[in-house]
Amino acid sequence: MVIVISEIIQELLVAHRQNKDVNLNKMKTRLSAKYGLESSPRLVDIIAAVPADAKTILLPKLKAKPIRTASGIAVVAVMCKPHRCPHINMTGNICVYCPGGPDSDFEYSTQSYTGYEPTSMRAIRARYNPYLQTRHRVEQLKQLGHSVDKVEFIVMGGTFMCLPEDYRDYFIRNLHDALSGHTSRSVAEAVKYSEKAKTKCIGITIETRPDYCLKRHLSDMLNYGCTRLEIGVQSVYEDVARDTNRGHTVKAVSESFNMAKDAGFKVVAHMMPDLPNVDFERDIEQFVEFFKNPAFRADGLKIYPTLVIRGTGLYELWKTGRYRSYPPSTLVELIAKVLALVPPWTRVYRVQRDIPMPLVSSGVEHGNLRELALARMKDLGMDCRDVRTREVGIQEIHNRVRPYEVELIRRDYVANGGWETFLAYEDPDQDILVGLLRLRKCSSETYRPELKAGPKSDFKQCSIVRELHVYGSVVPVNARDPTKFQHQGFGMLLMEEAERIAREEHGSDKMAVISGVGTRNYYAKIGPDPPLSIHPTEIYHKHIGMLPNYAGHVPGEKYRLIGINQLLDEVKSTISDIVEWFGINNLHNERKTKLVTFSLTKPIDAKAMVKNETLDITDMTLFLGLRNF
Repeated sequence: MVIVISEIIQELLVAHRQNKDVNLNKMKTRLSAKYGLESSPRLVDIIAAVPADAKTILLPKLKAKPIRTASGIAVVAVMCKPHRCPHINMTGNICVYCPGGPDSDFEYSTQSYTGYEPTSMRAIRARYNPYLQTRHRVEQLKQLGHSVDKVEFIVMGGTFMCLPEDYRDYFIRNLHDALSGHTSRSVAEAVKYSEKAKTKCIGITIETRPDYCLKRHLSDMLNYGCTRLEIGVQSVYEDVARDTNRGHTVKAVSESFNMAKDAGFKVVAHMMPDLPNVDFERDIEQFVEFFKNPAFRADGLKIYPTLVIRGTGLYELWKTGRYRSYPPSTLVELIAKVLALVPPWTRVYRVQRDIPMPLVSSGVEHGNLRELALARMKDLGMDCRDVRTREVGIQEIHNRVRPYEVELIRRDYVANGGWETFLAYEDPDQDILVGLLRLRKCSSETYRPELKAGPKSDFKQCSIVRELHVYGSVVPVNARDPTKFQHQGFGMLLMEEAERIAREEHGSDKMAVISGVGTRNYYAKIGPDPPLSIHPTEIYHKHIGMLPNYAGHVPGEKYRLIGINQLLDEVKSTISDIVEWFGINNLHNERKTKLVTFSLTKPIDAKAMVKNETLDITDMTLFLGLRNF
């Protein structure tokens, strides 16, 4: 076995020097047969045997399931302990399609899971200990060749926010401690040490229900370092919610979306096609409603076609012939048409549950439903333009293409009582997305005191950045890789454009950013004085109404001007001797955004200079002042 592994590594190095692609599985099979081995060496063993000086070359080629970190982060899913669904107390039962839970046939599983999903089995092996779940998964990803410098947690296993507060604090505290190595006594202490950990927690996602997404729950989740919520919607039809025993109204869904977005959270909705009393046409209509109605319009979507699983109320309906699932071809057709409806600012995270097929009595019969739906879309001449499909990392893996010309593209829409702006750096010719930013003008109903303008606040209007994400393979914090897209300045450019929009178009004199625990130092360094400040709720903000005084700059020293805005009358600067121009496409106004390098000579009124068109800088992205070049 050792000889086979050694030869595999040598052949991979030779192929790299000759710039050839190799099929690792065929190579393992060939060399194993050559030496008479009954089984091929495991990928983990090959990765462990790679010499230190060859790791940077070979590990990207040996990475198992590279899609896991293609979005620039390593996702670590963890499960809380099994507990009963909270709406049993109100309705007397759980949803008709929901498996799992302490009272089910899968008694050691959490609610809505069977215990046989990969995440469930890892949780059971760790006896639902959050620390052990995290450490085991992080080590597993490392062994498979993935970078774990940036970790995002997903807290699964039913409605986490209905659990007792002391258990929730214990659970979140151990997630942070598992990354930092510190043993904390409180959530605040765990968060403090996690900020400085080598493995950064860039966000926490919590699964919840609309009735457990109220103001007190949102405030607690902000303190945990949570940045994204997955809210179970399942259907936008009131009669379907009632018949399936959801325990909440559709109005509660829209209200929870509104409050969550006004607190800065990203919102991902769970939707279930093929529910009882919903036919094909009505399923299509509900997704049209979901994407078009401003009361919904979530940032992300998980599509979970209905599954019939033993022990559920739906199983009894199916046994007696009162419920029938879609045929496989019909389900593929439905998913294809739904994906064609997805707007370019929405990300489709999943298209089916990760439940083993032998446990499914009726429903999805294919494990690659998304792949089949995309193939069907191609046959119909339709495109899927959701965020995930267009991500640069996924495009590199699936289609082996890279962006050629990247442009700043802006899309505006109204959702959940607020004005949303979706900024993205994209290659429009190849439809590849490099990075995105979600900016929201907070509604007047915002309940967070640091975001709500009023007589006692020191600002008139606040805008909030709900997401900033540059895609592609993970690049460690404080490192750079010219072949990858993270840490190449796209995030800074997106933030600068967001600040311009907030000031000039929203009329905001304050901009806030919801930040994961591990990215707080990044936001603390952005922008002019005063720097971003941290509040107990862990929402960063800064006032953007005033520009710093640059009267002390030295003539002859080179500086860069990064835009202009309506506050130019407060700025006196000197511009002459243009050294260099940089062109960046800006599709919002269909003109070129210019970055200018210049020297100082004598005072010139910048506003008058623009008015007289001495220098064409009226379409620049953002005026942040003069910065050392």
